Amino acid sequence: MTAAAFASQAAAPSNPATGGVPPVVPDRAGELVGQVRGSGPAFTAFSPLTGAPTVDVPSSGPADVAGAFADAADAQRAWAALPVARRAAALLRLHDLVLDRQAEGLDLIQLESGKARRHAVEEVLDVAITARYYARATGRLLRPRRRAGALPVLTRTVELRSPVGVVGVVSPWNYPLSLAGAEVLPALMAGNAVVHRPDPATMLSALWLRDLAVTAGLPAALWQVVAGEGADVGPLVTGRADLVCFTGSTRVGREVAAQAARRLVPASLELGGKNPLLVLDDADLDRAVEGAIRACFASAGQLCVSVERVYVADRLHDEFLRRFVSRTATLRLGVGGDFDADLGSLASARQLDTVTAHVADAVAKGATLHTGGRHRPDIGPYVFEPAVLTGVTPGMTMYADETFGPVVAVYRFDTDDEAVALANDTAYGLNASVFSGSGARGEAVAARIDAGSVNVNDGYSAVWGSIDAPMGGWKDSGLGGRHGADGLLRFTRVKTVARQRGLDLAPAYHRPGAETAAWTRRMTTALRLLRRTGR
Repeated sequence: MTAAAFASQAAAPSNPATGGVPPVVPDRAGELVGQVRGSGPAFTAFSPLTGAPTVDVPSSGPADVAGAFADAADAQRAWAALPVARRAAALLRLHDLVLDRQAEGLDLIQLESGKARRHAVEEVLDVAITARYYARATGRLLRPRRRAGALPVLTRTVELRSPVGVVGVVSPWNYPLSLAGAEVLPALMAGNAVVHRPDPATMLSALWLRDLAVTAGLPAALWQVVAGEGADVGPLVTGRADLVCFTGSTRVGREVAAQAARRLVPASLELGGKNPLLVLDDADLDRAVEGAIRACFASAGQLCVSVERVYVADRLHDEFLRRFVSRTATLRLGVGGDFDADLGSLASARQLDTVTAHVADAVAKGATLHTGGRHRPDIGPYVFEPAVLTGVTPGMTMYADETFGPVVAVYRFDTDDEAVALANDTAYGLNASVFSGSGARGEAVAARIDAGSVNVNDGYSAVWGSIDAPMGGWKDSGLGGRHGADGLLRFTRVKTVARQRGLDLAPAYHRPGAETAAWTRRMTTALRLLRRTGR
C-alpha cells in the first residue's frame, strides 16, 4: 500500500470513541522519503495505530553510506568556516518552523510511534527548546578560553575548540523527533556534518525534522539520512563516523562502543534504564500519585527515563497504593488524533510480546496484579492496559530487566537509607525521582542515588526540561550525555595553544651544568612564590 492509499484509509476513524487515527499527509510522505540516501530494496514501515503499512523506504547499502559520508565531509568544511551566528540563524528559523507546523509533526509522530498526542507534544516542544538553546549558547561555549599558564604573565595559554568532522547518529523509534534533534542539532551547531540512521519504523518523523532544517537554511548535504535495519546499516555508519552517537539497548550499545574503540573515535551512548521513584514519608500523596502516573506511563512507558520501580515509605505505602491503582485504572486508552487519550499504543508486536511476557512471568511466580495488564486489540493492535504489581521479587524477569512498557512494581521501605539502597540495587543508572515534602531532604536523598539525573517532586520533566544542565547515564545506562555545555562540547576536539615569553620553561641541555643548576634554582624559587600567592 502506498502512503497516499494508507492516508485515505487512516483518515476514516477506526475507533470513533478515540477521535480516529491521525492521517499522514500523502504528498509529503513521498517527498520526505526522497531525502533518504538509498538505492537498495525498499522496506515497508507499519503504523502501530492500525498495523497498516505507512510508507516504503529504500534501504542504504555500503556505497550509499560511503557517498553520504563523502558529501557530508565536503559540506562540513564550508559549514564550519561560517560564523557561529550564521549557523545559529538557521536553528532559530527551525525553532519557529517546528512550532508553526507542529500539527503535521504530531500526526507523523503518532502515526509511526503510536503514542498519545499529548505525549507527542513533548517531542515538538523539546526540539524547539533544543534548537533555541544551542543557537543562543554555542557562541559562548565555543569561544576561545584563556587558561592559567605555567607562569603568570610569561605564559599565555588559550583553549580552542574545533568540530570533530562528520558525526554518525543512530536514533531510536520511541522518541523519533526529540532524540534525533537532541543529537543532530548540537552536532551541527558545533560545526559538524551528520550522517543519520533513524530507526526504520519512524523514518518520517526524523525526515520531517530534516526537511524543516533545510527549509530553515541548513545546507542539504550537511545532514545525510541513510536507512535500513540496525544490524545492516548501523555498523556502516559507526565504522566511518568521526564520533558516534547511539541511543538504544545496553547490549547494542556495548557493540557500538567496542567498534568505536577499535577506531579510537569517541562514542556518546544513552542506553537502558530500570528507573526508581521514591516516595518519602513526608511526601504530599496527591502530588506523588500524579507524579508517578506521569513518570510510569508517559508514552506508554516507552521512554528511557520512565519509572518502572516505585518505593514508598511504610507509613504511606497502603494509601499510596490504593490511590495509585485507582488512578491508573481511570487512564483513558486510545489511538486518536485528539488530546483525549492518556495512553496510546505500544510501538510494535515485539514490544507487546515483551510487556505481556514480563507481566505473565511475574504473576505466575507469585506477584499480585492490582490493575491492567491486558492486551486491548479492540482499541489498537498493540494497545496494553497500564499494569501495577506488588510482590515482584528477584527471579521474576521484570524485577531487574527493563520492561519498556506501561508496567510498574510498587515496593515498601522503612528508612531513607533503605530506600537509597533499593534504588541503587540495579545495573542501570539513568534516571530517578524522589518525592518529599521537604526540598532539602529530597535533594539530600537525590544526591545519594547512583544515576545521571534525579528529579525531586517530578518524574522526569524537571531534568529533561533543564536543558542548560547535562543529562546522561551512569553504569550500564551509557557514556557521555546530552544537554548543556557537555551536549555541545562532546562534538568538538580541544586544542591548547600556549605562548611562552621571557623565562624558558625547559632546562638548557646544551649548556654547562652550572647554568642548568641556576635554572633549577630560579624555577624552584618561582614555584615557592606561586605557592605563597595562592596560585
